[in-house]
Amino acid sequence: MEVKAKEGKIEGKGVLKRIAGPVVTAVDLDAHMYDVVKVGNEELMGEVIKIEGNNTIIQVYENTSGIKPGEPVSNTGLSLAVELGPGLLTSIYDGIQRPLEVLMDKMGNFIERGVSAPGISREKKWEFKPLARVGDQVSPGAIIGEVQETNIVHKIMVPPNTKAGVITTITPGTFTVEEVVCVLDNGAELTMMQRWPVRIPRPVAEKMNPTIPLITGQRILDGLFPIAKGGTAAIPGPFGSGKTVTQQQLAKWSDAEIVVYIGCGERGNEMTEVLTEFPELEDPKTGKPLMERTILIANTSNMPVAAREASVYTGITIAEYFRDMGYDVSLMADSTSRWAEAMREISSRLEEMPGEEGYPAYLAARLSEFYERAGLVKTLNGQEGSVSVIGAVSPPGGDFSEPVTQNTLRIVKVFWALDAKLSQRRHFPAINWLDSYSLYLDTLHDWYDREVSPEWNKIRSWAMEILQKEAELQEIVQLVGSDALPEAEQITIEVARMIREIFLQQNAYDAVDTFCSMKKQYDMLKSIKTFSDLSYAAQTVGVSPQQIIAVKSKNELSQVKFTADYEPLLEKILKDMEAEFNALRAGA
Repeated sequence: MEVKAKEGKIEGKGVLKRIAGPVVTAVDLDAHMYDVVKVGNEELMGEVIKIEGNNTIIQVYENTSGIKPGEPVSNTGLSLAVELGPGLLTSIYDGIQRPLEVLMDKMGNFIERGVSAPGISREKKWEFKPLARVGDQVSPGAIIGEVQETNIVHKIMVPPNTKAGVITTITPGTFTVEEVVCVLDNGAELTMMQRWPVRIPRPVAEKMNPTIPLITGQRILDGLFPIAKGGTAAIPGPFGSGKTVTQQQLAKWSDAEIVVYIGCGERGNEMTEVLTEFPELEDPKTGKPLMERTILIANTSNMPVAAREASVYTGITIAEYFRDMGYDVSLMADSTSRWAEAMREISSRLEEMPGEEGYPAYLAARLSEFYERAGLVKTLNGQEGSVSVIGAVSPPGGDFSEPVTQNTLRIVKVFWALDAKLSQRRHFPAINWLDSYSLYLDTLHDWYDREVSPEWNKIRSWAMEILQKEAELQEIVQLVGSDALPEAEQITIEVARMIREIFLQQNAYDAVDTFCSMKKQYDMLKSIKTFSDLSYAAQTVGVSPQQIIAVKSKNELSQVKFTADYEPLLEKILKDMEAEFNALRAGA
């Protein structure tokens, strides 16, 4: 073994002993767990994942075909880390933070093996505006300045692993991310860039209980199964049920200030749609491109599995960095099933004892480590920030009893269950309202009372009761038909249909219906309840269910969701509805 000092780091050199796909074994390599190493003559990037005596097991983030035993392996002495600083926003990375646009400029559409590029440009200069002054005492996480990156103000912070000190020099002006902008009395020189190991959560002052919903503009989510800012949610569903479309809707419309979208092992065509569509989308808040507040991490199913395993850690670390600035961050992982499959493949190469369905025994622990990095926090600099994690799950054949779905269910607090039967009936979003749930309803109750309406929670509960009652009645309807039901229950069936078709169904491709404000959601649901109240009152005085179902104004309610300035239309519909029911009661 040869060990030499290089730029203040210890660099060990060993040789390859065994190659098993993305997992290789090196001997005589002086390394620690999770050290980044260079493998083979082409210096492919890898990470130490196991040490057994003199053998070092490495997962390689690139294709290892053609690599032979005896080739050199060198240790960098560094953990797998991401570069954090101005230049992150609008970027498109692979799973280990290589900027894909930079690599494409260098070598075209096909990335060669062994190539690398810095995650943040070293040449671009940024205008640094100091917010702290000489003589100020600063501690880890303190904001010392800012950069206007896009429409987002990028706050320059003291790295969490830097000792507290007094500022002796801080310079305004234009700098690259590597140039020193601030010096402390303890000798620390601060630049606008910091590095952070991806597998270690960034520290916070306090983790708090989330009390504000993440507004998504999707009626079934905001209305029935809300997620809190800083919360966790899972979207499981079979192929073609709408996982990716739902996550893209959340990325476009949720009221988070920063979006991190991780395409973790999904098909290339789905990731291509994201990469081509997002740069053209307009941010509804600013009118500027949505990409100005988005970071994309693209890792498709044909990329090396080890990089897929790393991609979720890369994404969550970037999300935590923006959270530390005081921003609300929304992170989409599409999909955690592919991530788990990558873990399963690497585990099998390591010849570990498999757990259920071949997944590693530590599957639940890894999922927990990922999701627990979400949360609403008080940062080290005293601000509030949040990371909301929404993970898609792709169970084979839509089987929710498989290990990834079940272990995810034990961790997350919101479950949006996609249903293949609903998608086949073209009911989108195809989220099953009977299987889904949200555990944030109690903590968000006061916010809805205060910000939407004191009646909101009651109307939401009423809608869920109607939908559950319909499910019970459907069994009878399928046996004997709806005409055999008591008259009141025939009305219940009709009201449930209106909730499903008018409120729950939403067209992601319609310019108006793609996003629905909380006020509009409340008005729509209240108008359906108004119809319901009028119907039951009319039925008690002898109006038949057939006459009630034939009321014309109720069919016009569906036009409301496609109308931008909907209030005059809704007011007219409700007046017509009142008049029609008055006529029915008079006739009875």
